[in-house]
Parts: sequence; C-alpha cells; structure tokens
Amino acid sequence: MVMQGTGYRDNINIAIDGPAGAGKSTVARMVAGRLQYIYVDTGAMYRAVTWFMLNQGISAEDSEKVLQHAQNMVIELKPHENGQMVWLNGEDVTPYIRSQQVSAEVSKYARIEGLRTQLVHLQQQMALEKGVVMDGRDIGTTVLPDAEVKIFMTASVKERALRRFNELSDEGITLEQLEKDIAERDRLDQEREVSPLRCAEDAIILDTTHMDINQVVEAILSYCKT
Repeated sequence: MVMQGTGYRDNINIAIDGPAGAGKSTVARMVAGRLQYIYVDTGAMYRAVTWFMLNQGISAEDSEKVLQHAQNMVIELKPHENGQMVWLNGEDVTPYIRSQQVSAEVSKYARIEGLRTQLVHLQQQMALEKGVVMDGRDIGTTVLPDAEVKIFMTASVKERALRRFNELSDEGITLEQLEKDIAERDRLDQEREVSPLRCAEDAIILDTTHMDINQVVEAILSYCKT
C-alpha cells in the first residue's frame, strides 16, 4: 500500500539502529511525524529501567534482583507535542532518564539477558500492527528482523560526543570525557553477549558525520518511497 498522494509506502515498519549519540531518537521521531507513524524509542525504555535501578540502589551486577523488580514494571511511551513521554509505574520519568549518570550505566543493565528478553517482547507487541518507527541498538537484527526499511545510523566518535555535549553542556562534563564515555559505551554495546550492536546484513548504512538532522531525515524518507 502507498500513503495516498505521498509516494511513501504505507503500513511498514522502519528500524533505525546505531551507536550512542548518533541522533537516532531525534531523527526517528521526525521520520515518524512525517509519515504519521508511531515512534518507539527503545533506548528510553532501557534508560527508564536504569534510572529506577539506580534510584533503588540495585547494581547491574545483581541481575537476579534487577529482573525481580523489572518483571513488575509498567513502561509506557506516550506521544507529546514536545516529543515522546516516558512513564514508569505511573510516573513521568522523561526529565530524568537523559542524565549523564543514566547514560554511563545503561549499557550495563542492557546486557542482562532476561531484561532484554522482557523489553524486546514488549517492543515487538508495539509493532505488530505495522506503521512503526523504532530506534535502538538491535532493532533490525533482533527486535524487528522483518522490518521493511532498516537503517544503521553512525557518525564519528568525535562528532557524536560534540552532539551530546551540546545537549548536556549544563551538566559540567567536558567534551573530552564525553568522547571517552561514548567510545566505552560503543565497546560495551558491541561486546555484550545478548543482542550486541551490529549492522543488519540488509540495512542501509548512513554516516551522518557531515549531515544535519533534516538531511538525515530526508535520506531515510527517500528509502520509504515506492
């Protein structure tokens, strides 16, 4: 099917993967808006869990305790004019999950197999009716392996650190530290045993180092046309 009068395919799923700081969430949200699709920020789901565990003093090393608490969690993603809202157990946690503390720890929790299994199942349920743009680390390889359009967004570590720095400049962290943190997160994401960060064989690689957001959005939309 084709969206009437647009030239875009209708009722397809779009998977956007890539490393930390590549701009996936912003781009995915804009693509979803242009196509009038549902946007699912899977990274925000892992961030919400991480924020909760840190607040409870539960280390990622204590996977049994993490899973014990995670199985009772209710995570909801709600559209909002300012972007997607993330609710955890009835509380809006959107303002808290992008902190540097959460960013530094989220990969450690994301490596827990039982937690990934739980969240992947939830993400797949969200995409059953199609018309979804989903971004994360393992969408095209694990969550939505049958997605009609798969994009692997990347950029240099330096560029990704600069983008994150511009977002977090009020948190007192240096650009150099961000580069180290992002490089370390890349390593953790790529080396984890369960659903590591990797490019799906049938994904389109999009290096955004020298592209602005609008150029990236237009490039992805071009792959959604008939």
